[in-house]
Amino acid sequence: MINQSMIRLILPQLFVVLAVIPHMVQAADRPNVLFIAVDDLRDTLGCYGNSAVKTPNVDRLASRGVVFERAYVQYPVCNASRSSFLTGLRPDQTGVTNNTTLLRDKLPDVVTFPQLLKDNGWHSAAFGKIFHLGGGRNAALQRKWMDLPKSWHTAQAFKATEVGARKLAGRDLSGGKLKWCHWGAMDGGDDDQPDGQIASAVIAEMERLGDQPWIIGCGFMKPHDPFVAPKKYFELYPDGSLDLYRDPDDQTSAPPLAVGFGLFGEVFNNFTDAERMEFLHAYYACTSFMDAQLGRVLDALDSLGLSDRTIVIFVGDHGYHLGERNWWNKNTLFDRSCRAPMIVAGPGITPGRAAGLVEFVDLFPTIAEHCSVTAPAGLAGHSLWPQLKDPAKPGRSSAWTIVTRGGDQRGDSIRTDRWRLTRWSDGAIELYDHDSDSQETHNVAMSHSDVVGQLNEEINRRRARTGN
Repeated sequence: MINQSMIRLILPQLFVVLAVIPHMVQAADRPNVLFIAVDDLRDTLGCYGNSAVKTPNVDRLASRGVVFERAYVQYPVCNASRSSFLTGLRPDQTGVTNNTTLLRDKLPDVVTFPQLLKDNGWHSAAFGKIFHLGGGRNAALQRKWMDLPKSWHTAQAFKATEVGARKLAGRDLSGGKLKWCHWGAMDGGDDDQPDGQIASAVIAEMERLGDQPWIIGCGFMKPHDPFVAPKKYFELYPDGSLDLYRDPDDQTSAPPLAVGFGLFGEVFNNFTDAERMEFLHAYYACTSFMDAQLGRVLDALDSLGLSDRTIVIFVGDHGYHLGERNWWNKNTLFDRSCRAPMIVAGPGITPGRAAGLVEFVDLFPTIAEHCSVTAPAGLAGHSLWPQLKDPAKPGRSSAWTIVTRGGDQRGDSIRTDRWRLTRWSDGAIELYDHDSDSQETHNVAMSHSDVVGQLNEEINRRRARTGN
């Protein structure tokens, strides 16, 4: 029999238990977010129709998620693109239009999506490159570039081991003119390279956190230059297995600000076919190396029983040219540079292919809706959940990407279902008809003045909304 003394002893403990249970249930109901950002990854992947590249793990993620076939970044270089999609704001709103400006120097109080979840009870951790890693070897500056402690409880960058830094084969493709433009088949295993270490760290963090709700940023570095990976990934592509892209002989010349500028253009114009093939081979080897690390992370997610409560978002931070317009880099306003892979998989998602136009600023409101947290006011994007539930749903009417070229030089590009119009600050206009010219090789602006006028007005309206 329970007497009054026992009741007095039990009641306080019971109240503590009853108070804790709702929080336990709430935590268990919160979804995890695995955000995978891949550096310089264009949509040359098996699931995007390229059978030459070996990406079985990206492809298996795609098979259980939504593949966005036309997802466009808002600025086609790393820092500006990441600052945009992490805040849900356009580059004109963030003020970040290069790889050297720190986001918090422009917007010290802006809320990023990992920060939003962190402030609402999620554990927030980043491994590798989610924000641009512009801090070099200065630890304090590196913390600022990683956005510690605002966006993450913890964040970590990685470098190759002594063994992993030993090159077994490779060379500089630029004759020493471009420090980044070299490849290497490297000694050692996967964990001797940063991407292998990133995968291991992500897996260890998932194991450590258990049932605690989390957002983990997994920032794979490859296929970004320098194009180095363990030798076995180069061996996936034997001589004769890859084909070079060739620009058509009757291709329209690009305007001066569009492509082929500076020292990069000089080097690329002097590439031989042998150098072009080495570049392509190395880019694909690095892509397959990244894919293998993704596979390790996905395997761990499954083995830990976390797949059913984790939304996986896989993106490249912008596109990349592999010889189109004789360009071997990003930072153009052609589709190859503006369009990037985006795959989303997880609970409540109907697998399929979404052909509608979407923008990377749409990621923030999508995550906020999924996690039932209130997004900041004034975001530039809108949630992708209509397409995640039904990939056949229409997307945006247009997608907007910009670049700057120093001083007041700038390009604005609008992509619609059919057209891409690019307007340059020097007055040059490009118009490409994707119904007949998906590689954007023939500028038809002179013969479609009505379309040029309409899309010019669209650019004007968009710039007015962002205060530019």
